[in-house]
Amino acid sequence: MWGDKNNKKKETVFNEEHYTFLGKGVDFKGTAHFDGTVRVDGHFEGEITTGDTLIIGEHAVIKGTIIGGVIVCGGKVEGNITATKKVQLLKPAVVIGDIHAPSFSMEEGVLFHGLCDMGISQIEEIEQEPSNLENVHDLASHRDKLRS
Repeated sequence: MWGDKNNKKKETVFNEEHYTFLGKGVDFKGTAHFDGTVRVDGHFEGEITTGDTLIIGEHAVIKGTIIGGVIVCGGKVEGNITATKKVQLLKPAVVIGDIHAPSFSMEEGVLFHGLCDMGISQIEEIEQEPSNLENVHDLASHRDKLRS
């Protein structure tokens, strides 16, 4: 029972991977750069950058710019999202801002107000030089011109 040697320990999904979690009740303002997977369930104001996956939980509220590889959103975002791989909006997400990604999906029940650009050329530039965020800011200027 207690010392049963036949039972193997269950391994976590995030084994040997960088994983950051900003839980419910956490308020953060500023610029954050992460390696690996990030999950946000609190309030964040500023800029979030990760080369991997960003998961925005149902209780999360984000105001600012989001840049990442894969963005999965179930919370509230006010700002532009740029992903090098894909963006997924899950119910009950609310996104007010522009999305730029080569792949985009949205569940029924999501509120999305903004432009969606699925072009690849500028995303490839960001992937080649991820430390150079001027490409993202140029992209935001281009989107503002399209809205005018």
